[in-house]
Amino acid sequence: MKILILGVGGIGGFIGSHLVNANYDVTFVARGERFIFLKSNGLILESKKKKIHCPNINVTEVIPQNISFDIIINTVKLYDFDDINKKILKRIKKTPLIIPFQNGIYAEEKIKKTYGGKSTIGAVAQISVFVDKNQHIKHVGKLATFFVGRYEKQKDNFLENFCEKCQNLGLEIYYKENIKEKIWEKFIFLSAYSGMTTKEKKTIGEIFEDDSLRMIFIDAMKETFNLSKKFLVKFQRNPIDFWIEKIKKMPYDMTSSMHLDLIKKKKT
Repeated sequence: MKILILGVGGIGGFIGSHLVNANYDVTFVARGERFIFLKSNGLILESKKKKIHCPNINVTEVIPQNISFDIIINTVKLYDFDDINKKILKRIKKTPLIIPFQNGIYAEEKIKKTYGGKSTIGAVAQISVFVDKNQHIKHVGKLATFFVGRYEKQKDNFLENFCEKCQNLGLEIYYKENIKEKIWEKFIFLSAYSGMTTKEKKTIGEIFEDDSLRMIFIDAMKETFNLSKKFLVKFQRNPIDFWIEKIKKMPYDMTSSMHLDLIKKKKT
């Protein structure tokens, strides 16, 4: 199985390190300083769950031309998504399985327009992970769960089998037939989480110990929940109640990648 990982930040690096460590055939695409570091030092993951160092990885600055891949794991930032999607169409030999780990609902809807609903995969990452100043992948806390599935609820034996193999590696990627619900469930949290931590320049713990900020955060989640109704998304449980309980168990110093990008004066 040949796998291409686009973007070797927190999520791409976390998933990729596990796959390379298990001897999967993985090619990474990175740019600038990240590419230079990876070429010389490989992948370094620091996690309470598992520390991994893959000193020699196959990394390039551009998507390989006319090479077939079974799976493409796309983890680039959402503002780079359209550009990378065009390059996939132009450079990849045959249409592979594309797993998009962007936040929100844009990536899946764009892939649906490009490849059709039956070819669209939805994906959700539940993890706090980033690349630190030493170019190491830092995993905060112990939560590291990923969900994937066909966007239109079809069965996919190939993808389901890949998920099972990942679980055997200790990489918690699960196949979900209700992936659209999972995407919106995360979007309800993330729209508040990214916005509030970045605007207030505070961690999730600091926000929820402040009564006023906590209520604004919950109201922000309710706003996105109301939006989901316009998209006819049905939930098996109340997502607001679910996230309030989940947040109580999150690390006090956990914060969003957007907040970290703001601190580093990166594009948001």
